[in-house]
Amino acid sequence: MTRLTADLSATLDWSKGGGQIPAIIQHEATHQVLMLGYMTQESLAATFSSGFVTFFSRSRQALWQKGESSGHTLALREVSFDCDRDALLVKVRPHGPTCHTGAVSCFGDGDGASGLTFLDHLSAIIDARADAPAATPSYTRQLLDRGVLKQAQKVGEEGVEVALAGAAQDDQALLGESADLLFHLMVLLKGRNLRLDQVVEVLAARHRA
Repeated sequence: MTRLTADLSATLDWSKGGGQIPAIIQHEATHQVLMLGYMTQESLAATFSSGFVTFFSRSRQALWQKGESSGHTLALREVSFDCDRDALLVKVRPHGPTCHTGAVSCFGDGDGASGLTFLDHLSAIIDARADAPAATPSYTRQLLDRGVLKQAQKVGEEGVEVALAGAAQDDQALLGESADLLFHLMVLLKGRNLRLDQVVEVLAARHRA
């Protein structure tokens, strides 16, 4: 697998697929496969120039940028090609669910995500709840609709609960309250148009300093 840059796109083997190359779209953080699309030289150039994944629609015979109507875009992070130079692996940072059904991935909702990678899955779910029609009830949507002050209040309340559980040395309570705190923090970040990975970037920068 070799990293691709815009000036190297002409070195790909575009002839096998009649000018089209399959592109596997992968979440950069969780490594979950999100979807499969097709690219032409023109759509790949548009992807590099815009910073957002642009495919070639075989049904419409035209370019289309993922999320141009839904807003659920795929921000480009890295493009690689295989040993035969006729397939692409595109690593992205998705904004919202990738599948038109509202699922995180076209290959399933990713319920198998585990460990810290589940936080990216949860972030995508929060995005989906925020974008859902107002008639679709959810606790997350209720919190977001109440505004940042209510979200911040919930984070404060959950923080106190975490401290009390920690002081009482109740492990299960501490784990449960920590989960509540982390969820409400992620909702607050969403309310401020921020993301948990930006918090991680701050921590990483402090570690490097």
